[in-house]
Amino acid sequence: MTFPRIDLHLHSTCSDGVESPTRVMEVAHAQGVNVVSLTDHDTTSGWDEARDACARLGMTWVPGIEFSASLEGDSVHLLGYLVDPTFPDLVEEAGKTRDDRVWRFESMVSKISADFPALTLEFVLTFHTEGGTLGRPTIARALLDLGVVGSVSEAFDEILAPDNDKYFVGHYAPTIERAIEVVLAAGGVPVFAHPWTAERASLARPGLSDQEIDAKFGALVDRGLAGLEVHHSENTPFGRERLAAIAAHYNLIVTGSSDYHGDGMKPVLPGEHTTDPDMFERIAALGTGSDIVRA
Repeated sequence: MTFPRIDLHLHSTCSDGVESPTRVMEVAHAQGVNVVSLTDHDTTSGWDEARDACARLGMTWVPGIEFSASLEGDSVHLLGYLVDPTFPDLVEEAGKTRDDRVWRFESMVSKISADFPALTLEFVLTFHTEGGTLGRPTIARALLDLGVVGSVSEAFDEILAPDNDKYFVGHYAPTIERAIEVVLAAGGVPVFAHPWTAERASLARPGLSDQEIDAKFGALVDRGLAGLEVHHSENTPFGRERLAAIAAHYNLIVTGSSDYHGDGMKPVLPGEHTTDPDMFERIAALGTGSDIVRA
């Protein structure tokens, strides 16, 4: 029996990826993935194109979105599967986040250009795709082109890092609790994205005891959190072990994914990490806001 290869976290030019929804699906197909979710940041605008590509390629299509959210002032992300894309609160919160990203983008470019004058707003915008998210990946690609950094990852780790007080600017995002509320109300299944990394903000803050971390996850489960993205390249090895234990304790859905952003972005390909079929079927059983289109 052949089991499906399931990747539930992919990005396109509709947010901060560098390939069209169609191309993302084609790359996933070439990597042997046959169940996919396009989870662009704060938008569902790529769904129709991705769904059509999946139908042509014989892949199962899973509607998804990745909400920008805040956790005690830091930026985190919440994946929402099978949401209703027309649900008013979802549309409002996603729109507010996208609009504020424009101000944040321009502010960061202005700060960085004070030290790197060639990084003008006009130059950075040449790396932006119409309809996509104005965000740090666009700035990173511009910095790479200028030779200021050696890779997109280096830009994120240094110049664009949240702890770089000289250049980094935050943006509006709902709290993680509010994001969970919106996803649930929209008929979706909320899954905490990459919750235990070395670089990103997460519930696993330094200095917290195991009991305190468990309590923080438990509080989100009480609010309706349904799953954890355990198998992700940016979660630490220790973090994956702890997340798996927390998921087992609360009977949460465990997902795995690539978080693919396109050629030249994160050094991963679709299918690098995958979700078990049993876990996928739990998502399918819970979501009511939109439909999976099975191959």
